[in-house]
Amino acid sequence: MNELVREIGSGVLGLTAGNLIMFVIGGVLIFLAIRYEYEPMLLLPIGFGAILVNIPLSSALSFDGEPGFLKILYNAGIVTELFPVLIFIAVGAMIDFKPLLQNPFMLFFGAAAQFGIFFTMMFALATGQFDLKEAAAVGIIGAADGPTSIFVASKFAQNYLGPISVAAYSYMSLVPLIQPPVIRALTTKKERLIRMKYAETAIPGVVEILFPIVITLVAGILAPMSVALIGALMFGNLVRVCGVLERLSLSAQNELANLVTLLLGITIGSTMTAEAFLDVRTLMILGMGLVAFVFDTAGGVLFAKLINLFLPAGKKVNPMIGASGISAFPMSGRVVQRMAAKEDPGNFILMQAMSANVAGQLGSVVAGSLVLALVPIIMLG
Repeated sequence: MNELVREIGSGVLGLTAGNLIMFVIGGVLIFLAIRYEYEPMLLLPIGFGAILVNIPLSSALSFDGEPGFLKILYNAGIVTELFPVLIFIAVGAMIDFKPLLQNPFMLFFGAAAQFGIFFTMMFALATGQFDLKEAAAVGIIGAADGPTSIFVASKFAQNYLGPISVAAYSYMSLVPLIQPPVIRALTTKKERLIRMKYAETAIPGVVEILFPIVITLVAGILAPMSVALIGALMFGNLVRVCGVLERLSLSAQNELANLVTLLLGITIGSTMTAEAFLDVRTLMILGMGLVAFVFDTAGGVLFAKLINLFLPAGKKVNPMIGASGISAFPMSGRVVQRMAAKEDPGNFILMQAMSANVAGQLGSVVAGSLVLALVPIIMLG
């Protein structure tokens, strides 16, 4: 009985103001996930994981000197990068690359919309609060790709894995609020009214099958560091398009995606202890994540405007589709189409926007891989 009283007392006495604040933060994430459906599959388990690890003497982290289940999941899924890679397989199985294959020109927009990554990386480094690796991990929030952000953070900034993940997924869910003001500020009404011709062409099955294989080979040879990310993404897509693994494709899109997302979320939450999360640099990361999203959007739009300077009158692109070059698929493409329809109900640019959006998926992975490859070389130099 005395042992029980001491156990209960130690939990109560161990509570700190930081723990209480983290309970509130975890509750806010759960509230946003349920009430407003902001990335509920991630924010809800992240919020609950944050609550679990901030309970004093939580057995979720350690029990009788042995690792608790959250620590085991962290070591098995985050330290080894297994969870992000499995998520990429699931994402690859969900993506339809046909719009991009019909409009390969949109690859340029997927590249241009990664500008925010490198701008934010330089900005974070200039603050003097982060070293080069940590600044790179913060900048990758601009990829608008949660798994890529987690993968890079697990390599370069494990101490900031929680805030980087929360920022990446939170801003992804806020794309419908973040992008429209930026797009309107950088475009004129005349530009937003531009109509684009779209001619749908049939894509042979063999092209769909060869695409993930060729992309993996080209990206892997040029940037070997990209193989884990691009290879997992393209493998998932190959399972989707090969035509003989329909059950596995559906399993990857559903059971695998759901299970790994659940485990990934609660494991990320386990890194959000009061000591690690309640820091001025956490607020800086959240702020710079927003900056990254804004500059990604701006980079895509300005690139489209630049291209229009060299295109004849009938061939100009609607610069709004440049904003779809971020990796937040399919939200960004839908946002652009809604804006186009609001300006002109008869303007249908969804397919071009989705093509750029799919290109952004590839662009974010390549950008993340380049950061992983180049940052260590720069540090050695």
